[in-house]
Amino acid sequence: MEAEAIKVEAFQMAIRNSCLLYSLLFYSDWGVQYACSISQERLEGILVVQSMSKKGNCWDNAMKESFFKTKKTEIADHHHFATR
Repeated sequence: MEAEAIKVEAFQMAIRNSCLLYSLLFYSDWGVQYACSISQERLEGILVVQSMSKKGNCWDNAMKESFFKTKKTEIADHHHFATR
């Protein structure tokens, strides 16, 4: 299985196994795997809003990147997730 297919399958499984009351915000860069129309259509189909910086402006999402890095450090890095 390709890496792209594994990522999509894992993302869809996470959404299926959660109780979403609202749509999700998916923060990504301008990598081709996120910017292509197929990825955008898949995300729209499962009520996920994609957030990217403006093309050519690397500082556009600097505050978001800083915020999420801090949250990851404070929460996720100290939590041990169970695996199968």
